[in-house]
Amino acid sequence: MALLALIVAISAVIGITRATNNQVADVERISGLDGLLSSATDADGNLIDSSGNVLDNAVDVPTENYLLVGSDTREGISADDPDFGVIGDTGVVSGRRSDTIMVLRREQNGGAALVSLPRDLWLEIPGTGGSNRINAAYNGGADRLVATVVQTLGIPIHHYIEVNFVGFRDIVNEIGGVTICFPYPTRDPKTGLDQPAGCNLLDGLEALSYARSRTYQEFREGDWRTDPTSDIGRTQRQQQFIAAAADGVLAQIADNPFSAGDLISALSASVRVDDTLDPFLSAAALKQAYEGGFTRYSLPVYGDTVGNASVLRLDSGAEEILNYFRGTGPAPASD
Repeated sequence: MALLALIVAISAVIGITRATNNQVADVERISGLDGLLSSATDADGNLIDSSGNVLDNAVDVPTENYLLVGSDTREGISADDPDFGVIGDTGVVSGRRSDTIMVLRREQNGGAALVSLPRDLWLEIPGTGGSNRINAAYNGGADRLVATVVQTLGIPIHHYIEVNFVGFRDIVNEIGGVTICFPYPTRDPKTGLDQPAGCNLLDGLEALSYARSRTYQEFREGDWRTDPTSDIGRTQRQQQFIAAAADGVLAQIADNPFSAGDLISALSASVRVDDTLDPFLSAAALKQAYEGGFTRYSLPVYGDTVGNASVLRLDSGAEEILNYFRGTGPAPASD
């Protein structure tokens, strides 16, 4: 999800080819987010700081938050795709639903922080007159999801990046897979995850089954044991995966700078971004932030029931983390 920005950043820094610019221009833009996104530009499109001063360098932009969304849409997948039988088409899941929601905070002076918002988190959903799981907000469109994060959670969002199943799979395949270490034999019958114990190189489809797993099972002491943390454990695994995949992207381009164009091609048809995002300028700042190191957070939550639905609610300690991403509090201790 955050990989598009990192890939484009490195491409821009080493000045690959003009083709890279053309590929980036093909990325779909999302309109309708005006008034919801915080701005780091003036009316003329110049980068500005919080006092309105025009900046010459993208990395000088003040702290920004990126809303990163993994969509489980099957739109655009062809019956000729070799993984069609596993991923499925719109007959499996029609429209778009959020499978992963994260906020990435980019620090002005380097470093970044990442917090996952569990899909089952129960919140007031703007524009609906009621509350629901945060996953349901995305069903009403990217604008409703952004409004929920901005208005209900109080986290300012500067940019929005979304990638679907096909893009996720393709970028992992393009970098030659991602290595994940499993302390025990692991499986998830629902996503198709099936890995022996050890550090294993996952291809795109295997990585997708790992990142999406909600019924994660490990074989311990002669028995298959399901992870009791469900969506919480899932978000922690996704954060771990993103860090490993980002390392893979950086290593790939360091070895072969001209591969950046192929990486962008793998994503251009599967990524959507807000219409104010300048991929090169924003990504240059994200590259600097990544090199400063990621800090990962998990929101404290507890299980509850609303009607017949199992949901999650914010627990003690969540406000400390949220205040940091709101820009109103210091960085708390990380996971």
